[in-house]
Amino acid sequence: MVALDLDGTLLTSDKTISKGNEQALKAIHNDGVKVVLCTGRPINAIWRFIEQLGLTEDTDYTITFNGALVVHNNDKAELAKSGIQKADLVPLHDFVKSENAPLDVLDFQQVYPMTDLKHSMYQQQFKGNIDFVPRAFSDLSDADEYSKAIVSDKPELLDKYQSAIDDTLRSHYHIVRSQPQIMEFLAAGMDKVVGLKALLDHFDMDFSNLMAFGDAENDLGMIKNAEIGVVMENGQDPVKQAGDVITGNNDEDGVAQFVNKYFG
Repeated sequence: MVALDLDGTLLTSDKTISKGNEQALKAIHNDGVKVVLCTGRPINAIWRFIEQLGLTEDTDYTITFNGALVVHNNDKAELAKSGIQKADLVPLHDFVKSENAPLDVLDFQQVYPMTDLKHSMYQQQFKGNIDFVPRAFSDLSDADEYSKAIVSDKPELLDKYQSAIDDTLRSHYHIVRSQPQIMEFLAAGMDKVVGLKALLDHFDMDFSNLMAFGDAENDLGMIKNAEIGVVMENGQDPVKQAGDVITGNNDEDGVAQFVNKYFG
């Protein structure tokens, strides 16, 4: 199984899959290797990439919401799902309110920009097919399950918010800076590696069967756990230190460089 992060890894800076990466991944997929996209987004938001790579066969799956939902590509059926309750988001809401920061809460279908807080930049950063439904935090359903929450703002402001997070708040969530302007708050223990474990189990495999490509903090779990953790040249230093191999950058077919070398 080959697991691939999108932004900064498989995708170029203009958010496309290069012809070189496409050809390399199609070749190993045709030979029976399971190619799995791993993203913080819902599957509809990346469907064009799934179609481009031909990942529409009966055994094709995608890891979405940074591990919280594993989806069967063909029929969008859920293989594994783990969310967070509204009550668990209260400490985060209190924190962002005290910092005059924005907040978006995502269930598994849509995004709720919090109207009782500062305006968020998330919608303008988001490229994909998902509805944004503005809502006050008090109006969120207590019965629903949520996939994660997002704080999206200018990078220098995100630095400020991040430095203000104390150990108590950190203990409530798995917090990752997935992009300079996006910080994600997941259920404690939630990670792309959680979704990958469920998918590996489904195929009677384990992490010794996994090659993972990534560049950022939210890829650290799968890079550490994979038999071969491949980090992009443009990757963050802690991720590079955790990986087994450094490949080329995301604008120079770094994924294809290693895939073609390894699989011949």
